[in-house]
Amino acid sequence: MTREHTEAGTLGKSTAAAATGHTYWVIPDGYIPPDSRGTLESHESICVLNTGLEDAELGITIFFEDREPIENIEASVPGRRTKHIRTASLHSGDQFIPAGVPYAITVTSNVPVIIQYSRLDTTQPELALMSVMAFPLT
Repeated sequence: MTREHTEAGTLGKSTAAAATGHTYWVIPDGYIPPDSRGTLESHESICVLNTGLEDAELGITIFFEDREPIENIEASVPGRRTKHIRTASLHSGDQFIPAGVPYAITVTSNVPVIIQYSRLDTTQPELALMSVMAFPLT
C-alpha cells in the first residue's frame, strides 16, 4: 500500500505507486565551490525522487548572469527510485558548468517528481551543507 494525495489535500491509500510532485522546477541559486579542503569534495546535487512507476525523463537548463544558457541536458530517474545528480557532471556537448560561477537551473520532467537541491562547501575546515527544496511551478 502506498499513500497518495487526493484532490482535497488529504492522504488516501492506494495499491499502485502514485507519481507525486510537479513537472517543472526552478532552482535560482547555483554555485559550485571552486575549492575543496580535507577528504570531502565541494559539490552541488539535484536530488530527484520519482515515486511513480514510469521512468522520469528530465530536461535540464542552466542559466548564467553573463552568457547564454546550457540547454538540452538530459537525465533519467527510474520509477520508484531516487537519483542525486551532481551539477559538475552536467554537460551539453562540450559545455559544462564552470566552478565559481553563479547559475540557476530549470528542470522539466515527463512525470511528476520531487526535487531538492544540496550544496556541500568544504572550502574551509568548518564545512557547510545546505539543502533546500526546489520551487515547483505548475
